[in-house]
Amino acid sequence: MTPAARVSAAIEVIDAIERERRPAADALKSWGLAHRFAGSGDRAAIAGLVYDALRRRASSAHLMGAETPRAIVLGMLRRERDHDTDAIAKLCDGARFAPAPLTEDERKHLDVADLSGAPAHVAGDYPEWLDPYFNASFGDERAAEGAALASRAPLDLRVNTLKGERDEAAAMLADLKPDATRWSPWGLRIRLSAEAKSPPIHAEPAFLKGFVEVQDEGSQLAALFSGAKPGEQVLDLCAGAGGKTLALAAMMQSKGQLFATDDDKRRLAPIHDRLKRSGARNAQVRTPKSIGSEIDDLKGHMDLVLIDAPCTGTGAWRRNPDAKWRMRPGALEQRVKEQAEILDRALTFVKPGGRIAYITCSVLDQENGAQVRSFLGRHGGWALVPPVDVAGALGERAFMFSKAARLAPEGILMTPRLTDTDGFFVSLLRHTG
Repeated sequence: MTPAARVSAAIEVIDAIERERRPAADALKSWGLAHRFAGSGDRAAIAGLVYDALRRRASSAHLMGAETPRAIVLGMLRRERDHDTDAIAKLCDGARFAPAPLTEDERKHLDVADLSGAPAHVAGDYPEWLDPYFNASFGDERAAEGAALASRAPLDLRVNTLKGERDEAAAMLADLKPDATRWSPWGLRIRLSAEAKSPPIHAEPAFLKGFVEVQDEGSQLAALFSGAKPGEQVLDLCAGAGGKTLALAAMMQSKGQLFATDDDKRRLAPIHDRLKRSGARNAQVRTPKSIGSEIDDLKGHMDLVLIDAPCTGTGAWRRNPDAKWRMRPGALEQRVKEQAEILDRALTFVKPGGRIAYITCSVLDQENGAQVRSFLGRHGGWALVPPVDVAGALGERAFMFSKAARLAPEGILMTPRLTDTDGFFVSLLRHTG
């Protein structure tokens, strides 16, 4: 397919997403099934155009003065891909399979490409109803924080220290040119261009042998900040597919006992193969039969309970850009309720002197600091571990990280703009009763 035909296809897919209110992945799959002539490179390029358009949907529509799929894609080419008007006109020449030629009005908007005076939610590319929440979290910086959350994410890997060192894993992946991550002592980062296909990491020997796992640097740091130590008794209460479970197992050097569970057994399905590949020997998966019964014997015995809480996922918008446009106010309310219930459940497993590590991939204070304050208001016998002490797990990098991240009494907030990671919040609470 020609570049122009790919742009036409992206406009078609955006139209299906808008008109049918379906997830981007589903719309892209349907398009691919209906256009089997498109090769893997074409499909990857079209997907890149679609996801970039969704990342910059609000600002692109504002720039073009219209909210049509065509306007959104053309505005994205100017705003995200940095194409000038002539370059976009060459793609839109009206030839076979190409978009129709630019109108005079479209040329005028592309030439100006001005977002000055745009509302914060437009410049920051997030839904208007979320603006009060972004304002509560970031104030006047909310547009810049939103724009960073709309950027493309790199591919981050966590090196499994049970199998080897970071330099060893980097050598195994040398053809992908990985760099050491800025903060995480275990991380490797592979930067991808807008047109690049994601490398087949799951087929790499380093992955197959358990040397690396795909995990954003912010998620790696969230696990590190929990302070899990060899010999401890640790419960990963919302383990899901096991990303943080694997990191905890490596931190514990397979010493002590690590329990992993989740209320939804379907989310736990991948964890068994991942643990086997990692070489972890101290992890035990508790698949739920009924709520609570699978781990009742652990109550009052845990040194650490890690809560990777269900949340709105606002911090992960770089990786799932269409999610922000499908998010509704009721989802935030529901997640806040679930988080409070999980925190109240978690405390029953912690022994005196033990800790709760509360983690979200959200940037909204309602799910983060406010949730922690509410927990402390409901329960005596708990104290916050100062965030600067939590960040001390980074050793010599702790000072610069503490300057970069947003540290509040309740915890640490990482964002793409501040720390060049996904958005994560981490709070560490100690049982003093």
